[in-house]
Amino acid sequence: MKNENVDVLIIGAGPSGSVAAAYLHKQGFRIKVVEKNQFPRFVIGESLIPRCMDHFEAVGLLPCLEAKGFEIKGGARFMNDKGVVCNFDFSEKHGEGWDWTWQVPRADFDVTLTDELQKWGVDIDFQKEVVEVDFADDGHSTTTIKDAEGTLSTISARFIIDSSGWGRVLPRLLDLDKPSEIPEHATIFTHVKDVKRPKGEEGTLITFDIIDTDTWLWVIPFSNGDCSIGYVGTIEYLESFEGTPTEKLQQMMRLSTYYRDRFEGLEYRFEPKTIKSYSASVKQLYGKGFALTGNSAEFLDPVFSSGVTFAAESAHLSAQLIARQLKGEPVDWQTSYTDYIMYGVNVFSTYVKEWYTGNLQKIFFHSTVNKGIKAQICAVLAGYVWDRTNPFVKNHDRLVKTVAHIADMEMERAMGD
Repeated sequence: MKNENVDVLIIGAGPSGSVAAAYLHKQGFRIKVVEKNQFPRFVIGESLIPRCMDHFEAVGLLPCLEAKGFEIKGGARFMNDKGVVCNFDFSEKHGEGWDWTWQVPRADFDVTLTDELQKWGVDIDFQKEVVEVDFADDGHSTTTIKDAEGTLSTISARFIIDSSGWGRVLPRLLDLDKPSEIPEHATIFTHVKDVKRPKGEEGTLITFDIIDTDTWLWVIPFSNGDCSIGYVGTIEYLESFEGTPTEKLQQMMRLSTYYRDRFEGLEYRFEPKTIKSYSASVKQLYGKGFALTGNSAEFLDPVFSSGVTFAAESAHLSAQLIARQLKGEPVDWQTSYTDYIMYGVNVFSTYVKEWYTGNLQKIFFHSTVNKGIKAQICAVLAGYVWDRTNPFVKNHDRLVKTVAHIADMEMERAMGD
């Protein structure tokens, strides 16, 4: 059986694996990326948030992405069934940081990253599946790989980064999965040729159209003329619609008074896909000889588009720590990695949970929301969830509830008057 020796094996070639590979390659390490699929391939997660731009820039991947002309995302629009609209402009957020990012067809976005890495000389093997991993006491590993023909080979590595996303390779093989605390939901989605797209800014805006507390529609226009549309709701609610996936989504699109006409009668690019109970968590983010990044570690909920940002954040940080460790420097993985990443995860988790309790929606759609509060919440939505100068980061666990309660009292007073 063929065996290959590397410093770092990266499982998965999506944004997380690409960021880690870019950093470690530039540091001069022998790396190998193995990816189960052939790129380009379809994947969900098409709305980015500004924080991820810091990492693409830091590892040298920003120029190849800029050259693609993806749709600029300067904020996000939320609207409810009462016709109230809440716009967030990233340029008006609290603190420093990027004030824009992109809305991207992920097949194009991800293959742009891997094409660029291969130009640099990064070794990426597509259609290679990890079937077994054995760790020695010192953290060195031997990973068994199966190719498309079923041929097995092994890779010996000093460290493994699991960026396998939904594949969750090491959590599955090492029994690291644990239930998520995020409420269980499901999603149904597809792409359409957006032939009725309005001209100007209206046609470019990413929008979250709220049907009720648990149910919302996303609309993500792309620069290529297509648009991603999808619903999120409870599993029971999505299963209450009858018919084929296409018929189900067509029925649901008619729930949106704002978007019904724009998408009525359009042919779907592919049969709508459904994902259930997508939130995920793990018992640990690292171990002797490995680190989990991106969706392999934690996935919350698509409502605030945090997926790619956590992928890039964890990949860049873990790669830096691995580089230090392989150079003989001591690394406190608990403090420098787990505690740091989980701080941001916990902040975002609060906002996801409070979205589904309805508290955050009360704040969004409150007519007299304070501009300072809105700027601080906007910074969270932009992904700057490690900035403790922001009260809505530092005190996330109580401020959302407090402000929602104040909004309730003001509403009651207004109704009483």
